[in-house]
Amino acid sequence: MTIRSHVLVATVATVAAVLLLGGPAAAQEVKAEEHVLPNGMKLLLVHRPDEPSVSAGWVAKVGSVNERVGITGISHLFEHMMFKGTTTLGSKDPKRDLEIIGEQEKLRDEMRAEESKMRAAWRRGEVDDITKPESKTPRYKELEVKFDALVKEQRDLLVKNEFDRIYTKNGASGMNAFTTNDLTAYFITVPKNKLELWFWMESDRLKDPVFREFYAERDVVYEERRLRVESTPTGKLDEAFESIFWHSTPYTWPVIGYASDVANITKAQADDYFATYYAPNNLTAVLVGAFDRAEALRLANEYFGRIPRGKVAPPEVVTLPTKWQYDLRFEGEADTNPTAEIRWHTVPFQHKDSYALSVLAELLNGRTGRLYKSMVLPSDAVATQASASHNSFGAPGKYAGSFTFGAEVKEGKTPAEVAAKALGEIERLKKEPVPVDELQKVKNNIAAGSFRRLSSNFPILVQLMVNEAYGDWQEMNTGPKKLEAVTAADVQRVAQTYLVKENQATALVSRKAGSAPSED
Repeated sequence: MTIRSHVLVATVATVAAVLLLGGPAAAQEVKAEEHVLPNGMKLLLVHRPDEPSVSAGWVAKVGSVNERVGITGISHLFEHMMFKGTTTLGSKDPKRDLEIIGEQEKLRDEMRAEESKMRAAWRRGEVDDITKPESKTPRYKELEVKFDALVKEQRDLLVKNEFDRIYTKNGASGMNAFTTNDLTAYFITVPKNKLELWFWMESDRLKDPVFREFYAERDVVYEERRLRVESTPTGKLDEAFESIFWHSTPYTWPVIGYASDVANITKAQADDYFATYYAPNNLTAVLVGAFDRAEALRLANEYFGRIPRGKVAPPEVVTLPTKWQYDLRFEGEADTNPTAEIRWHTVPFQHKDSYALSVLAELLNGRTGRLYKSMVLPSDAVATQASASHNSFGAPGKYAGSFTFGAEVKEGKTPAEVAAKALGEIERLKKEPVPVDELQKVKNNIAAGSFRRLSSNFPILVQLMVNEAYGDWQEMNTGPKKLEAVTAADVQRVAQTYLVKENQATALVSRKAGSAPSED
């Protein structure tokens, strides 16, 4: 897999955001057939007979918001583990492979007992870092040698990347997955005559997955976190600001998880998590392209229908944001160009005000938007780039919402100046109704972009999976009408209601003394 959660969010953000249609695109509705199998798994079928292939995927309605402290990052870990094979794929000797996993778990139980002693020593100040080799207990070192021997034996049995190899050999392409705060999705494009292969492969890894190399892959995720957070100039600052802003909700921890949690997730915890959130009653499969409807339904019942329904329903997320009454300020320094970010708590997916907030963001965005014209283009510009978004894909949106302004500061200016300029534009939106022609231009631009995203299988697939996981795939068809109905008064009202100081958090990051400006 070459695309992970944050990378995918950056590359297909506009594809999978709430559909912003209008004008000529309003008539382009996605006609999906909805079916529910006896075990609770949902199936969405979008027949496009002129396409030579089928974009196929399934989405688990689980993301970092469903985690808890102690197992943060486990949803993203599953994005990795679901490609490790099954009882029939991925090993030269499946029987011995499972025996090795059992032996590894017994050793891990003993190793965890030693890790508990090491953490206690850290709390007493006897060691400064439990990850250092010198901090390990003698017994832990003995167990580690035995465990490493089992890892080597298992690796000799592995058939590396067999899942991908089978798909590729049969003409499939683009196999990948992504994790966000609210969902985990898996997808691929297959030739239309290989649809049964997809049903068998995907149902097999849901029915009989084998989490091979669990601890090695856990270490891979740990290293991924190190590269993306600890080793980047603003990684820790960004994570801290997110945590402060979402402090009373499960959105407070990062999708990739906290380092200490990722390093200590157990296979038993993973098994329990899988049983709860990867049960068919928490999954939706989606097909977009050329296929026979009757055949697709038959295959769905034959393959996905054999997966037992989950024994317990996934618990509902009940923790809601605490409404604060202050302007939270966050300041930091980093070896990077200065930046300014302002964020406001708003509303979640399908809230009646979300549509006006989305239009408001587009009024500010782009080279014809207000931010570029007032902050980047003038001779006395304060920023080199500036943008705004409301509940962009990959950010919280299912249970809580946010409106975000972000900018990179121009040399010679300060983050505080940039923030003040942005707030000036927000105040203008509160006081002056948006001119009719400007509002219509924004709607037309939104419509044109959205229309293009309905032209091929893959973006339709992603939009269906995301909207379905958020709670209603029909948002693809109902949302555009609500967006088209947004008025200048609506934009002014939501700006006055949500973009206020008492609902605001500001992050100002200055360049650390001695560091050089980054090149564009």
